[in-house]
Amino acid sequence: MTASASTGSGSADADADVAVGDGAATPDPTAESTDRTVETTTRETRRWRGISAVALVAGGAGIVLRYPSLFLVGVIGVAYAAYARAATGLSMSLAVERTLSDPAPDPGDEVEVSVTVRNEGESTLPDLRLVDGVPDPIAVTDGVPRHGTSLRAGESATFEYAVTAGRGVHEFDRLLVVGRGMSGAVETRARVPTADVLRCESPFEPVSDVALRALTTRHAGRVETDDGGEGVEFHSTREYRPGDAISRIDWNRHARTGELATLRFRQERSATVVLLLDVREEAYLRPDEDRPHAVDRSVEAATAVFPALLDAGNRVGIAAFGPTEAWLPPGLGTDHRARARSLFSSHDAFSPEAPEADFYFNVRMRRLRKRLPEDAQVVLFSPLCDDQVARFARLVDAHGHLVTTVSPDPTGDDTPGHRLAGAERAARITALRGAGIRVVDVPAETSTEAALASTGKRWSR
Repeated sequence: MTASASTGSGSADADADVAVGDGAATPDPTAESTDRTVETTTRETRRWRGISAVALVAGGAGIVLRYPSLFLVGVIGVAYAAYARAATGLSMSLAVERTLSDPAPDPGDEVEVSVTVRNEGESTLPDLRLVDGVPDPIAVTDGVPRHGTSLRAGESATFEYAVTAGRGVHEFDRLLVVGRGMSGAVETRARVPTADVLRCESPFEPVSDVALRALTTRHAGRVETDDGGEGVEFHSTREYRPGDAISRIDWNRHARTGELATLRFRQERSATVVLLLDVREEAYLRPDEDRPHAVDRSVEAATAVFPALLDAGNRVGIAAFGPTEAWLPPGLGTDHRARARSLFSSHDAFSPEAPEADFYFNVRMRRLRKRLPEDAQVVLFSPLCDDQVARFARLVDAHGHLVTTVSPDPTGDDTPGHRLAGAERAARITALRGAGIRVVDVPAETSTEAALASTGKRWSR
């Protein structure tokens, strides 16, 4: 992005136009309009505060004591004070260009940011300090987003740093420019607006397999049921009936006993599934500051489970269990996939930052029960770090919606408190499994796909 900004001399508050250059990124027409005003303020730094009094005292003492050198010091001090008094705000005409190595990275990728500032005015800028507006949720991992320099007319300066991308859409804030003249007595501050956006969305790549419960619809799919019929896996045999297909006759049994029997196979049907994400403030937990919190890991897991279930022919929906409501009814197709991806990447309910609004358990429970289709099962994504969400899972399961819980582990073992939290979480998992609710425990260093595959093998035994 290239932006040009000019600031006037001696103005307390000035507005200036910002023009987008040829190399600028085209703004998203669907996005909200950005304030393109350059905020400029001028203030005294008081760098020479007290020099007038010192100069007068020194000059007067030189006269009284008849010390020419002391009088000369007073004269020089008065000259400096007059020079500082005459200083005005710096006139700056700057072109700012920010370059992102990857404006659409995956979560956790490192993005290099390069900022170039060019002096398009005719005068030298002797003291220029630049501070880039890094979005709050983004962590700077290499370098610093600040730079100090001086620029002659036509010169440019570049500084670079690197950030680690976090899930969400992050707009860079205005670039702060602080300019001072030779005396440093007056400081001009300008905030140059920019239009650079870092869009970090989950890759939405399906996992290899998701084991669902046997609550299915009448449509064919890939969920194994307990009913015999058409399928690929052997279920049972029954007496032969006239009209049964010859390919379904158990010829081995006929060879042994002379009796005719018909093979029955396990039917496979599609399911209606709602992915429910725990996005309460209590779910924003992490083992340490360098690792993603549980909600980010839940969203990452859900964006892998959703396309896997959709590709298997299931009707899949999305809901949020938190203070901000989010709901996507179960559906099928490419358009439904696109709506789900947009919901995960832009809805406030799945924000990378913890919500501040109040959460009312009974209200959310009632609204969810009204919305869930009768034949829907629920995949709950939650760290299970308090009793409220465990109670919620049992209530949903008791109302006829089979629950499978995918639980990213946010606990650590470096302190007694962390170890206690881990033990309490393990007790909740054991209690849920004892109540017949499936739980997929996802340790911090284990991928969702590996945890699902390992647990699915245990369920199939």
